[in-house]
Amino acid sequence: MKMDLELLHSPAVGPAEEEEADMSDWNLPLAFMKKRHSEKIEGSKALAQSWRMKDRMKTVSVALVLCLNVGVDPPDVVKTSPCARLECWIDPLSMSPQKALETIGANLQKQYENWQPRARYKQSLDPTVDEVKKLCTSLRRNAKEERVLFHYNGHGVPRPTVNGEIWVFNKNYTQYIPLSVYDLQTWMGSPSIFVYDCSNAGIIVKSFKQFALQREQELEVAAINPNHPLAQMPLPPSMKNCIQLAACEALELLPMNPDLPADLFTSCLTTPIKIALRWFCMQKSAKLVPGVTLDLIEKIPGRLNDRRTPLGELNWIFTAITDTIAWNVLPRDLFQKLFRQDLLVASLFRNFLLAERIMRSYNCTPVSSPRLPPTYMHAMWQAWDLAVDICLSQLPTIIEEGTAFRHSPFFAEQLTAFQVWLTMGVENRNPPEQLPIVLQVLLSQVHRLRALDLLGRFLDLGPWAVSLALSVGIFPYVLKLLQSSARELRPLLVFIWAKILAVDSSCQADLVKDNGHKYFLSVLADPYMPVSILQSHIVPMAVFILAVIVTQLHHGTGEACLQGNLISICLEQLSDPHPLLRQWVAICLGRIWQNFDSARWCGVRDSAHEKLYSLLYAVRAVFALGTFVGNSAERTDHSTTIDHNVAMMLALLINDGSPVVRKELVVALSHLVVQYESNFCTVALQFMEEEKNYALPSPANTLEPGNLTPVRDSPAIPRLRSVNSYTNIRAATTVRNLNKSLQNLNLNEEGGPLAFSPGNLSTSSSASSTLGSPDNDEYLLSFETVDKMRRVSSYSSLNSLIGVSFNSVYTQIWRVLLHLAADPFPEVSDLAMKVLNSIAYKATMNARPQRILDSGSLTQSAPASPTSKGTAPPRTRFTFPPTALSPPLTSSLPSPPAVLPPCPAPAAPAPHSHQFPRTRKMFDKGPSGSEQAGDDADDPGGHKAYMNANLSTGLCDWSAKYFAQPVMKIPEEHDVESQVRKEREWRFLRNTRVRRQSQLITQRGVTRLDDQIFINRNPGVPSVVKFHPFNPCIAVADKDSICFSSFCLWPPPLFPNPLAFLYLHSLLPVFLISLHPLDDGALRIWKNFADQRNPEMVTAWQGLSDMLPTTRGAGMVVDWEQETGLLMASGDVRVIRIWDTEREMKVQDIPTGADSCVTSLSCDSQRSLIAAGLGDGSVRIYDRRMGPNECRVMTYREHTSWVVKAHLQKQTDGNIISVSVDGDVRFFELRSPDSVNVLQTVKGLTALDIHPQANLFACGSMNQFIAVYNANGDVISNIKYYDGFMGQRIGAISCLAFHPYWPHLAVGSNDYYMSIYSAEKRLR
Repeated sequence: MKMDLELLHSPAVGPAEEEEADMSDWNLPLAFMKKRHSEKIEGSKALAQSWRMKDRMKTVSVALVLCLNVGVDPPDVVKTSPCARLECWIDPLSMSPQKALETIGANLQKQYENWQPRARYKQSLDPTVDEVKKLCTSLRRNAKEERVLFHYNGHGVPRPTVNGEIWVFNKNYTQYIPLSVYDLQTWMGSPSIFVYDCSNAGIIVKSFKQFALQREQELEVAAINPNHPLAQMPLPPSMKNCIQLAACEALELLPMNPDLPADLFTSCLTTPIKIALRWFCMQKSAKLVPGVTLDLIEKIPGRLNDRRTPLGELNWIFTAITDTIAWNVLPRDLFQKLFRQDLLVASLFRNFLLAERIMRSYNCTPVSSPRLPPTYMHAMWQAWDLAVDICLSQLPTIIEEGTAFRHSPFFAEQLTAFQVWLTMGVENRNPPEQLPIVLQVLLSQVHRLRALDLLGRFLDLGPWAVSLALSVGIFPYVLKLLQSSARELRPLLVFIWAKILAVDSSCQADLVKDNGHKYFLSVLADPYMPVSILQSHIVPMAVFILAVIVTQLHHGTGEACLQGNLISICLEQLSDPHPLLRQWVAICLGRIWQNFDSARWCGVRDSAHEKLYSLLYAVRAVFALGTFVGNSAERTDHSTTIDHNVAMMLALLINDGSPVVRKELVVALSHLVVQYESNFCTVALQFMEEEKNYALPSPANTLEPGNLTPVRDSPAIPRLRSVNSYTNIRAATTVRNLNKSLQNLNLNEEGGPLAFSPGNLSTSSSASSTLGSPDNDEYLLSFETVDKMRRVSSYSSLNSLIGVSFNSVYTQIWRVLLHLAADPFPEVSDLAMKVLNSIAYKATMNARPQRILDSGSLTQSAPASPTSKGTAPPRTRFTFPPTALSPPLTSSLPSPPAVLPPCPAPAAPAPHSHQFPRTRKMFDKGPSGSEQAGDDADDPGGHKAYMNANLSTGLCDWSAKYFAQPVMKIPEEHDVESQVRKEREWRFLRNTRVRRQSQLITQRGVTRLDDQIFINRNPGVPSVVKFHPFNPCIAVADKDSICFSSFCLWPPPLFPNPLAFLYLHSLLPVFLISLHPLDDGALRIWKNFADQRNPEMVTAWQGLSDMLPTTRGAGMVVDWEQETGLLMASGDVRVIRIWDTEREMKVQDIPTGADSCVTSLSCDSQRSLIAAGLGDGSVRIYDRRMGPNECRVMTYREHTSWVVKAHLQKQTDGNIISVSVDGDVRFFELRSPDSVNVLQTVKGLTALDIHPQANLFACGSMNQFIAVYNANGDVISNIKYYDGFMGQRIGAISCLAFHPYWPHLAVGSNDYYMSIYSAEKRLR
């Protein structure tokens, strides 16, 4: 077993490769590869479920029409002698003709009653035309829209005619009278089923279809031409829902074998077991069963409906086999119609399959409409013959000696065949033909446990398997089993129901109707759940089922769940170590709280919201808390206080690392906004008033609260920088793309003139001044307005309200939403803008509430918070860094009813770019927006679609997809045959080969590094360059875009987006981390980044908040630790923030202890050390294992200027190498307080990099040259600008980077050129 586990988790490499492979690389953690990163957060697309019959019918009336004329043979039939005589197993010549006719009619009715005992039966024995008409019209009238059966036995009359006529009698029985099938259709109506037991019966079927087509044409004519004579007559009934069963084809006669009954077809349809056993004994193979005779068959003990007896077991097996044949041969929709719509029809068609098998052996072919494929040669008939053989072989001893009956091994063998299919088959294969038999086995207590286990394994194959099982008819079986008290069935039934509800949630209505939720409540309350291989999933699945049930909560169901202590049971499970259980417990709580006030107060009594705080950073807990505050019941002071507490706790997630959590946060806060709409409208009006009328003070003389350094005016730094859309990373070439491209804005706190980066903005005058619809049909808060609201609130009197009392909760939540509207992940910002615009619209369009005049007027329409009890919450200050703003929703929102009245121009407006007028209005659409004024300005409901109480992220439906997919299957990454595994193995071997080959070169020593192997002109001045670790590709960033270049690819694809970046890599596709220099502290992760057509943002979050404004800043610097999955971030802040990318959480803030920015980061996972270079020239070493006050273990202050690079070597005894802008390179040992070596390099240093494998470092200077040094400080290469025709030309160096493994150096210069230099060719 241990060997198998090792094989499962290790790559398949050859012996030679295994020696060289670094197996530690295989075990590295995979970052950003969870399903939430790789797929869209949405539920499964609802499959069209055809299994649930919408038009389920019942055959309520049966007409038995017998035309036997006992004793008189019809003139057109010459019978053999001897001839088949039995009718309904009665010899009509054994009694008087009239008595025989009555007895046969009574027997036929009893035979039908075995299949449909509740139907209304009417016999018509040797009838006239009028009697048939009266019978049929009477039954149709009573049946209404239900089905009527017409059984016709024509053994005593002539064969049907080609004109579509059957025969009956006159009153005196002296003549045969024709009865048109057309008239019969009219009297019987639809839906009906017709059974014809006579010779040449196929003629009736053909005539029936012709007459039905004629009726359809008459209906069309009457519909088109109202004056047509047909239109004046009663409309004929449509025959589309009529079914026909005929004993033989149009040119065939019925069998006359004296050993068979004359009504062989009727016997097959109504007494299948009896005729099947007789037919079996008549075959040659029956001689292999000694002692069995036709007389002995009549003595088989038991009843048909008792499965414990021989006769009952044979009937059970026959039902399973015929159902299986039909399901495997018929199209799915036809199977549903014939075998699942009507019990009597299903029985007749199962028996029709037997009739086809028996009658074909006598050269007679039964006919049906709709026509069935041939089934008489199906392999399952051999299983039936075997079952009959085993049963009959026991008969002599059972009857003569009274021995016990040995049950057939049929079902056990079929379950084994099904198990073989599950374990041995491939994925893409035909469905198992035993599936209908498995459902029949559920009726048996002996095999039920095994059948449920195999059925669960089948359903686990995926939604297609669930759909197949439902189409077979699993649903009523498993619904009935919920009434069982057997505890050993509980895990299996929970698993099966979870699979069903994950694929078709509509089944929850049936569960509620049958009180099925009580079963799953008992499962949760059962402390001694039987152990099974699915144990870890059973309790989460039970909670999932209850969460689905309470989604569409009925009052009775909700009360039953409360009485069953569902909330208290769920709260107890919140501390369970199983994450899947915690996840669904939170979802279940959230769903039961939706619109159910009693459940909310039950949660309040159990302190549910406080218990959920322990899971605050779990997205499902955010969902639960959101529904907790989103209840629309009547408010009290106590409930308002609770809502405020929950809201302030939720606000702590404003900078959570997961966009899924932040999206759910927006939805949770939107529930609060809906509940306290008037309060938020008041706050929104105040913010908008401040935005219009408040002139931003000059920050040159202002120290913002919370900032550690004053803001200094610097004309060199633009006030507003534009970054392209992160939803579609392409150039903004149209108005639509332009509006999308203004999604990320970095506004410097100085509040001075605004200037757009020229690389992204189109000069088209048609660009809208708001970030609304590109078609200029929306009135929304623009990105600029939202950003200004955030900024002016810090100068306004609103600041005095923050943290004073609960009166400021609405203000703080509004500011949280403003911050989320600037989220770096577009879906989060879209949702937040939706909420903001909804309230802004209502606040402006509706009757305006009273303006805020002081802090006490903020919550006039809400109940006052209790002040005598308890204390106010601790002061919480939300500071909002200048972040990248995202656009509001665009084309998905409706047009508003009218243009708002113009707002007065601000007293001291901030200057805008040439595209925006100076008199910006709150809802102004730009140059062309005012042209669309409407006449319906009084309608306040135009923007209801912005947001409603049902705003949702689809998280719950997406979570439910887990149960629809295989949970017992080996994950793809561990399946040695999967594509994912093979790709990972290929990357593992490729990475190993690259490292090994590059190591051989570096070990030989690099003596020169000036061979130019690549040159390319970049669209802009390169600012950052990085090598792909394993592919021949480089990424070059300038202020407007990133260019990805292969050493062989020309021209390179463009990746518009100004940013600094680094690669995340392991045994997964390489990701790109992007961040904007001097930006908002946001981190964005990309995949497919080299594909210009399909780059994709994986995730984005606020890596740093409260970045400090400085004249010269480092922006944001990061370092990635692949071994632990930790991401370190710092820059213009006073901390080093550590993010765990596995959990997407901030795990630590390390104070830098300095008043200057961090300019460089380097980490070592083996020693848990972080080396940071700072702007004041110091190099500081931190041990992240220690507390915040002790973690700084060493400070070196030998540099006197800005540290360009601080590098911590990865070896166990690795040193620290640091370089400042003055060109001094210093080597430090961790155990020594002073440098151990100092080298002086070039002056005017602009860029530097250190090779992580070879002992090399390179310096770039503004003086147009590059120097490459070895570890001893010796210059091995000088790359300079040379004049002359063939001379090498380089500009001032702007950036450079070494390849992580190869001796390659990429260099970018101010003349737009990128070059790659490498070692000598003989080394490569």
